[in-house]
Amino acid sequence: MRALSLAYSPCPNDTYVFAALTNGLLDAAPDVRAVLEDVESLNASARRGDYEITKVSYGAVPELLERYRVLRSGGALGYGCGPLLVTRPQNAAPLESFAEKTIAIPGERTTAFLLLRLALGKAPPVIALRFDRIVDAVAEGVVDAGLIIHESRFTYREAGLHAVADLGEWWEQTTGLPIPLGAILARRDLSDENIAEVELAIRRSLQFARTHEDRIMPYVREHAAETSERVMRAHIELYVNDFTDDLGPSGEKAVHELFRRAAEAGLIPSGRDAAFA
Repeated sequence: MRALSLAYSPCPNDTYVFAALTNGLLDAAPDVRAVLEDVESLNASARRGDYEITKVSYGAVPELLERYRVLRSGGALGYGCGPLLVTRPQNAAPLESFAEKTIAIPGERTTAFLLLRLALGKAPPVIALRFDRIVDAVAEGVVDAGLIIHESRFTYREAGLHAVADLGEWWEQTTGLPIPLGAILARRDLSDENIAEVELAIRRSLQFARTHEDRIMPYVREHAAETSERVMRAHIELYVNDFTDDLGPSGEKAVHELFRRAAEAGLIPSGRDAAFA
């Protein structure tokens, strides 16, 4: 069988999960050709159907359901791991006051931006930047605030910024559910057998990482935007959890609830719900 195209971000949680599979460390696993891209680039690639297996934002999933199905493993869901809205200390104010201020976001299809619009009840003026450039844009006063994800969650204080709101906390208090951030999708032209093999391989890759970290951490370090060991470890500990192995009932419920609320707010067409493989 030819190699399957597998796309994911260079963030530590993704490289940790996929390192063993990508680097041929698993016996009898599917052959994959890995491509690493920023999450918003992955969202755009998925719209074109570029890759057979791909990581995307859950915020992008509703427009991808005709081409892809959602896998139950490998994604990013959890508690206490949501995006943060940050600003300079002199601009600190309640969340609702930022509805008319310019905010740097990591992409218009990211779950982070979907959550911000749900929390504010409207879309504020935005500038889309790659996630690792947002903290500097806020610190330099280019924008009034920034919506940060990934490693920036652990480093924004070092830039002297203040957290206005934790949108993951807002989601959890509102719904009582984990926050669905990133999904792994399988293109619909893959057979059920292929998809089952990929799902098993993802779980095995994750298990390998947990039991042989010495063999996969060099790959994680190679691709991380933040080279601090502390930041990489904190990132993995926060975003790689039981939901990464399997969504489970609460994870699946969280995904359905996100899409229900987004449809109710007019942010996605009604009737769009996750089609799990």
